[in-house]
Amino acid sequence: MRRRLLPLGLAALLCNPSFAQTVTVGHDRTDEIGHFGAPRAAEPAAPLSLQAALALAFGASPELSGAKRELAATEATIIQAQTRPNPELATLIEDTQKATRTTTLLLNQPIELGGKRAARIEAAERGRDAASAELEVKRAEIRAAVVAAFFDVLIAQERLRLAQGSVELAQRASGAASRRVTAGKVSPVEETKARVAEAGVRIELTLAVSELATARKRLAGIWGNPAPRFERAEGDLDALPPLPALPDLNARLATSPNLLRAKIEVDRRQALAEIERSRRVPNVTVSLGAKRDEQLDRNQAILGLSIPIPVFDRNQGNLLEALHRTDKARDDLSATEIRLSNELTLAYERLNTARGETESLRREILPGAQSAYEAATKGFELGKFSFLDVLDAQRTSFQAKSQYLRALAEAHRSAAEIERILGEASASSTTAPVAAKP
Repeated sequence: MRRRLLPLGLAALLCNPSFAQTVTVGHDRTDEIGHFGAPRAAEPAAPLSLQAALALAFGASPELSGAKRELAATEATIIQAQTRPNPELATLIEDTQKATRTTTLLLNQPIELGGKRAARIEAAERGRDAASAELEVKRAEIRAAVVAAFFDVLIAQERLRLAQGSVELAQRASGAASRRVTAGKVSPVEETKARVAEAGVRIELTLAVSELATARKRLAGIWGNPAPRFERAEGDLDALPPLPALPDLNARLATSPNLLRAKIEVDRRQALAEIERSRRVPNVTVSLGAKRDEQLDRNQAILGLSIPIPVFDRNQGNLLEALHRTDKARDDLSATEIRLSNELTLAYERLNTARGETESLRREILPGAQSAYEAATKGFELGKFSFLDVLDAQRTSFQAKSQYLRALAEAHRSAAEIERILGEASASSTTAPVAAKP
């Protein structure tokens, strides 16, 4: 009899929809899961553009690879959420003597009630949306980091060029002072002052070299390369980033990945609360089987129904926790809106101030400082000015150029910060910089 019952149970098991669904989906999904590697990239030993740096970062960033893997993992949670409970095959043998033995074979199938499966699927889909939003946040952060680091390299290169030029000018001034001392026109103290000034400028050159090396490593480190190979960064440093109107930026803020992530988290928490609410409804287990009574020499069909009685555990604690976490997600959304709005306003003001400072320095201060220095140097060589006048003019010119580079750096950092906050909403802000009008 048992030989007849076992094939019956196996046939019922294999014909069960949930079993068939689990096997098929699991097999198909094995071929669909992608592999997102994040190997270390090494840029070519050639000049590096901003677009090439962005391509390297997006292709080899470990953070971006991790976000992609998380998105793939949430896709798998949806597959798992769609599955139904597995059936259970049970057997029971009563008595050890064959003549009086009773053998029972049961197939138990749990049936979910209360919308549990739909709630699971909804929560898993919201989790996938959250992972997708997190991926966009990472993209925006990496893009902003590359833009800021790239312009840091450009500015460090320009600062190094400025320091090298200052050293050459200081050498010229020292040589002129030495010639005048030899001719007996000035005191040897003037030459000493010139040598001290030249030493100070050489220190600035050393600092510029170190700053450039640090900026290069910081840029290449974004795509995982600890030893930069690119020759130099190529870009228009004097092209200031555009300054859109603040109301337009605030309008774009509503679609930023950071804010979208916070909104999706509220939806996900609500979906998780629905799961806990659905668990308050008990599941039903239906049993179908056969019983063989050897003593009576007869087979009996068995039908069964099992329903838990939710007297003590009504899942009230888990539901209350889920509701409180939903409220917390709403509070976090409000806090994120305020924080992003404040950060956007501050970055906008910094960009506006840096643009104004840069334009003023470029139009008025830099040409005047350079002209004054050249005039002082030529006058000193002709004996019309003292060396203190030359030092003062040199110091003024160097400070003006350094201030100009700092203002440029602040402008590009502020633009990158705005892009990080807005995400793809401001993707054009760095790909096509607009030169400031003189």
